[in-house]
Amino acid sequence: MRVPEYINNLIFIFSIIVNLKQIFYLIVALLKKDKYSSKEAPFHHYAVMICARNEAAVIADLIDSIKTQTYPQDLIDIFVMADNCSDNTADIASSHGAHVYSRFHTEKVGKGYALEALMNHIREDYPEGFDGYFVFDADNILEHDYIEQMNRKFSDGHDIVTGFRNSKNFADNWISAGNSLWFLWDSKYLNYPRYLLGISCTVSGTGFLFSRRIAEKLGGWPYHMLTEDWQFSFDQVTKGEKIAFCRQAVLYDEQPTSFIVSCRQRIRWCRGLLEVNVRYMKKVLKGIYHGSFSCFDIILYAPTYVLSVASLALNLVMILHGAITGDGILTAVQSFVLLFIRMYVAFWLVGLFFIVTEWKTIRAGALSKMIHLWTFPFFTLSYVPLTAVALFYSPKWKPIRHTVTAQQLYNAKKK
Repeated sequence: MRVPEYINNLIFIFSIIVNLKQIFYLIVALLKKDKYSSKEAPFHHYAVMICARNEAAVIADLIDSIKTQTYPQDLIDIFVMADNCSDNTADIASSHGAHVYSRFHTEKVGKGYALEALMNHIREDYPEGFDGYFVFDADNILEHDYIEQMNRKFSDGHDIVTGFRNSKNFADNWISAGNSLWFLWDSKYLNYPRYLLGISCTVSGTGFLFSRRIAEKLGGWPYHMLTEDWQFSFDQVTKGEKIAFCRQAVLYDEQPTSFIVSCRQRIRWCRGLLEVNVRYMKKVLKGIYHGSFSCFDIILYAPTYVLSVASLALNLVMILHGAITGDGILTAVQSFVLLFIRMYVAFWLVGLFFIVTEWKTIRAGALSKMIHLWTFPFFTLSYVPLTAVALFYSPKWKPIRHTVTAQQLYNAKKK
């Protein structure tokens, strides 16, 4: 067998082995059902925390979706941190019934710092505290029973609960569709089977709840890395906490439609994940040594990234070597093309599985779903060069402009 083909086959086999866990999770998600608690859940008093930077176009929709929850409104207090805003986000949030704080800081930039400041304000102004604390992004919209469903799971004794993250704008273009399927996979086929198997889930940016006990242990919000959600997840898992998942609690999140913005965002995610792995690796390995399968599970992202980047690097080196020496370039190119086709087909099948099994969940027309099935592999494969960039480049946090309204979501749901 020719060397390039041999190496690519070896990497492909290793990738399959690493992802056997995911195949098992897919089976669990389809066959095993959540034991939905039928007992009446006690009501708890919640603080809803929203960090917003120039979100005047969407902040009202989120607050209105909270104000129309099936959960008792007198047990929900909404807090907004208008973070470095140059628009009227604060005024809109206040007029819709939120408690609003403003923050201006040119150095400590990002959601982690804004959330820390917001929690400090809440602790000072409401010393009696709350039973639980929700975290949302300003572009979110909640299903009418979101808090009721999360309260059920919370009342079962879970100190940290994350909900189901769906998309506002799947049908906009191939970028928004790719991100939407990615988060659908994260919710339904990673967090859901983890929860069913008694393994800790992970928090994905927005739509999660933690208890007074966790808040008191944190003493604020100490997570300021590029991906504060991953840092929170790693920190809690290595401390022996388990993050639960509530499939019935659905929120809608806006996905970027610009390829440049998406690349910038995903480079930050990849870099942040790598930095979190490095920072917490010692604690994770210690947890694995003491028998924590949650710790073992949480680090299995890293091998996939490493194998993907290694594959790209090796193929490019072999093609470059062939071009310089004139020896074996055709073989190297053929091997690279064959690897690409294999990966494209694999991700096409994954996308087909997601779309077929979650057909009613995806808020888009049938034609849009079918078209974006074919673009999903390209979106997923674009993670490989972005991960390679993230190895050498640490991006700064930058806000993403949000414009998709509740009316647009309503129109998508009717299709």
